Amino acid sequence: MSDAAAGTPESPPPSPWERERPVRARVAPAREPLSRERIVEAAFVVLDRSGLDKLSMRQVAAELEVAVSALYAYVRSKDDLLELMYTRLFADFTLPEPDPERWREQVLDYARSWRWLLLSHRDMARISMAHVPFTAELLPYVEALLAIFRTAGLPDRIAAEAGDLISTYIDGFVLEEGMWQDRAAEQAGSGSLARPDWREMADEMQNYFASLPEEDFPHLRALSGSMVTESSDERFDIGLEIILRGLASYLPDREA
Repeated sequence: MSDAAAGTPESPPPSPWERERPVRARVAPAREPLSRERIVEAAFVVLDRSGLDKLSMRQVAAELEVAVSALYAYVRSKDDLLELMYTRLFADFTLPEPDPERWREQVLDYARSWRWLLLSHRDMARISMAHVPFTAELLPYVEALLAIFRTAGLPDRIAAEAGDLISTYIDGFVLEEGMWQDRAAEQAGSGSLARPDWREMADEMQNYFASLPEEDFPHLRALSGSMVTESSDERFDIGLEIILRGLASYLPDREA
């Protein structure tokens, strides 16, 4: 029996058969093999957390808990990694068969989808603007967009420029949105990708324009209620409509 004060029995000695049992070795969980896909996924994590300026091969390696040298078996450089990230965005992106009767709607849907892809990760618009989309993986998307313009009947010169015009508009619009996101996150003291309160910002700007001296700023005062839209989505669509109407004016014997 154990010490009476303790009030608990002593542990029994090990049985004879337990003395012969080998100690079970602890097996570490198998680590998932490194791959290009895992590297790109980790790069998106670092990008969303720290932004493009702080994205580095070393940071990606730390996220994966591997030596930075291990990355170079799959990715040549940071520029190569950015290209892979940009290409990954389009993995599930599809364009419809060109329909000359619905070309405006098709371009609008394309632009909206592209914008949301860029907004899905921090600073992606900056990566997009620095990346020429003429790689083997991205050429089919360029081809499909040009097909929409040419099937609609746009002259070749206009169709050739339209794709670049649309992409520049989307990149620039999302770049501005990203700047407002960063500013809102900085003011909130967080790294969140939450979108800023566009309605609050719009009210402030509208009130400011309406308060300007009429003799000096008659047009800003007159348009103060229209200078800022209800939402960033609405503003994006209005800009696209202006572009699409301009493109439509080049269609032979069709609506202007």
